[in-house]
Amino acid sequence: MSIPAVSVTDLFVSYHGKPALDNISFTINPGTRVGIIGPNGAGKSTLLKSILGLIPKDHGEVRLLGQPVKEVRTRVAYVAQRSEIDFTFPITVLDTVLLGTYPGLSWLRRARRSHKEWAFECLTKVGMADFARRQIGELSGGQQQRVFLARALAQKAEIFCLDEPFVGIDASSEEAIIELLQEQQQSGKTILIVHHDLSKTEEYFDELVLLNAGLIAAGPVQEVFQPEMMMKAYAAQLSFFKRKE
Repeated sequence: MSIPAVSVTDLFVSYHGKPALDNISFTINPGTRVGIIGPNGAGKSTLLKSILGLIPKDHGEVRLLGQPVKEVRTRVAYVAQRSEIDFTFPITVLDTVLLGTYPGLSWLRRARRSHKEWAFECLTKVGMADFARRQIGELSGGQQQRVFLARALAQKAEIFCLDEPFVGIDASSEEAIIELLQEQQQSGKTILIVHHDLSKTEEYFDELVLLNAGLIAAGPVQEVFQPEMMMKAYAAQLSFFKRKE
């Protein structure tokens, strides 16, 4: 039996004494594309950040690739919500991708030619090579997300974690990004995506983690994406739910 890509056990996270995640437990196998879904305020982004060790947990255990997060951090790529990124920062598209090429790259440590060539190759994969010298803030939302995906590709990560990557981007960029993620999955990578558009759920994911502070369900899409499960999670926020035929 293979080691889970992600293992979460009895995870509890609170803000100012109020529970945000209440005893969450689930596992994700390698090579799986997983959607983290739930209503607004359900704790989706909190779960992703706690998995990555970006916010403290009250108790519980998270293991990635069978190890504590700090031991495998360089093998995990994270694409934050665009609203959390300072697009006024004076950095080019190519330099943004270079940051993913190897741990510890900074302005005081020059990238080698091989790093720059690999970063440019990753930009080519996402269709952004022509924008390499642009400042990141000059791009559209969809273009920015492609660049951040290129940075994740440059990291050669085994787990990709994306927080609401399709918010505020055009349809063509969304299609291109999901195709690239599918390619990564086919090569054995594990993909976790915080997602809100229920209409794309069955098309985009193999498995789901359905939250509303507590865990409602986790597992294959066919089992989790059911009316009774969705109503339990969304309650009054979901006026109707109809599965595709």
